[in-house]
Amino acid sequence: MVKKKKMDYKEYFEKAKQASRSLISLGKETTDAILRDLAEALVANTAGILSENAKDLAKMAVEDPKYDRLKLSVARIADISTDLKNVASLKSPLGKVLSDKILDNQLHIQKVSVPLGVVGVIYEARPNVTADVFSLCFKTGNVAVLKGGSDAEFSNLAIAKVIHEVLDNHKINRDVLTLLPAERAATEALLNARGFVDVLIPRGSQSLINYVRENSKIPVIETGAGIVHTYFDEKGDLEKGQAIIFNAKTRRVSVCNSLDCVLVNENRLNDVPALLSPLADGNVKLFADEKSYEALKYSYPSNLLNKAMPEHFGTEFLSLKLAVKVVKDLAEALNHIADYSSKHSEAIISEDAANIAQFLNEVDAAAVYANASTGFTDGAQFGLGAEIGISTQKLHARGPMGLEELTSYKWVVRGNGQVRK
Repeated sequence: MVKKKKMDYKEYFEKAKQASRSLISLGKETTDAILRDLAEALVANTAGILSENAKDLAKMAVEDPKYDRLKLSVARIADISTDLKNVASLKSPLGKVLSDKILDNQLHIQKVSVPLGVVGVIYEARPNVTADVFSLCFKTGNVAVLKGGSDAEFSNLAIAKVIHEVLDNHKINRDVLTLLPAERAATEALLNARGFVDVLIPRGSQSLINYVRENSKIPVIETGAGIVHTYFDEKGDLEKGQAIIFNAKTRRVSVCNSLDCVLVNENRLNDVPALLSPLADGNVKLFADEKSYEALKYSYPSNLLNKAMPEHFGTEFLSLKLAVKVVKDLAEALNHIADYSSKHSEAIISEDAANIAQFLNEVDAAAVYANASTGFTDGAQFGLGAEIGISTQKLHARGPMGLEELTSYKWVVRGNGQVRK
């Protein structure tokens, strides 16, 4: 039996680090032209990409929450292409002078934005991430080292192949994008790529994020799971509430901004059947607390209505499931959110200006909403072109991360012979 040769991942990382120097002098016009060419190339290669995506889909059960994330289509590839064009059209954050001053000793000191360097991203069944991350990194002068999951292996390879072909056409070092093998050993190598990779960003389940945070030897920016609430206030508009809750829950159930729990003010208990009735058309299974269950049991389909258990609160469902709880007032809603939120996205539906202000001020989350669907928590929707992820931490970046969040800064000091006493 021939022993399989162990993969030397260090070579990948060394090439990526070397490639980062080649991006420093690449002009904005060239960068944007390459991104626009890539947008067209992805559309031109739609059939091939979908063929490879079908191989990945064949390995996954349709009922798996990750199936929708994994699935590509003509429309979704067109959307990826549009996002790339949007990124190309945005102003580059590189070289921005963040601070400029002349000291008493005549030293001229500037604080200037620069790339992070080599950005590693570990992600699961999300092939769109391959294109999104590359575009944002490339625009900001960062090298991307990607480790996709085995669930999306063929899809990721197909997209990376198109990216490398476009880079080759422009005579750009193809190591500015490295797609590591889908095997687990590549994850371990990336977690330990200290000295080569400057920052690591996990995108996926809470278990993946926890594993990366606990085992990485290099700095991590967490893109946390979404346990998302919407509070329907005593002064909430019923028509707005119906539309917002339905959209936040059913638009795409497998994404992190999808609604997981509705909190309803007890003075609006009689409106609960009407408020949640559209969800039945979306085949949403409810897990209702005692009060809301009693209000719903004669109107909501019995096969979709269940009594809530403690574990249903604080759960990211990623499916057509939704927890419902009746609260006494805004204070109790705020307490519930504080106890169960993952600090991703939280919303209030209300016409009371004071309650809205209190909610937006007190809720500790990366994105807070008043009278709008949490489905908008997305880099493209926030005008960032695309997103590298949605950070739920507070250091360096928070919420949808776009171009600016992929930069750091350095101090540039100009003198004329000054020496320190």
